[in-house]
Amino acid sequence: MSTRVWWPSTADPGLQPERTTLAWSRTLLALLVASSVGLRWLPHYGPGILALPLLTLLSAAVILATARHRHTRSVHGIHRDAVHAAVGPVTALTLVCLALGVVAVVLVLED
Repeated sequence: MSTRVWWPSTADPGLQPERTTLAWSRTLLALLVASSVGLRWLPHYGPGILALPLLTLLSAAVILATARHRHTRSVHGIHRDAVHAAVGPVTALTLVCLALGVVAVVLVLED
């Protein structure tokens, strides 16, 4: 019986792909917490606040769905000495955080 490894391994002594994966996991957890906060505000702000948990849940789902690809890409990039920055996911997450900030400011000022 063979065990199937979810992540490809690397001989990188700094374990950079693993640290990056852990950072994305913490981001996913933070988005889930933000989603639960949005659900907690539902009785006070009404159904319009559902945009907040939906945005954060969707973002967390995308991070979870693409985690293996990001890790594999990093490991293979290290083996080829050609690791490129993941500009797209970081930019998308920045836009999500900006949207969450705007929603929070609007909610505070509205109250």
